Amino acid sequence: LLKVSSILMIIFGGLGIILGIIAVVGASALSFLSEGETVLLVWGSVAYLLSSTVSLIAGIIGVKNAAKPEKAQTCIVFGIITALFAVLGSIMTMVGGGKFNALGLSTGLVLPILYLVGAFQNKKLLDTNQNASIAQ
Repeated sequence: LLKVSSILMIIFGGLGIILGIIAVVGASALSFLSEGETVLLVWGSVAYLLSSTVSLIAGIIGVKNAAKPEKAQTCIVFGIITALFAVLGSIMTMVGGGKFNALGLSTGLVLPILYLVGAFQNKKLLDTNQNASIAQ
């Protein structure tokens, strides 16, 4: 589960980085042309780019460490950070004047939650292996 969700996070993180760069450039140009009246749009674009970057990094870490239960805690930390960015995106939407979108938030949380479930499965495997070693 960790490996599959990690691969999907790499794909969507990479696409998000490309779209985020376009959004930052476009929002910056719009802000320049409107004399700074769209600063929130620029910050939202930067947050989206940062979120996509974290997703890509989390995906890479997940693929690299999927077979290493001792690295489960690192994956858990990155999964939580990725989930927090999904929540931050919904908050930014509301601060920007948009409505709360439960569907958007839930779809944004699907991959981080699957990633976290896989990371916790690895952690449980590590705990089981450690307990078996102690019993011997």
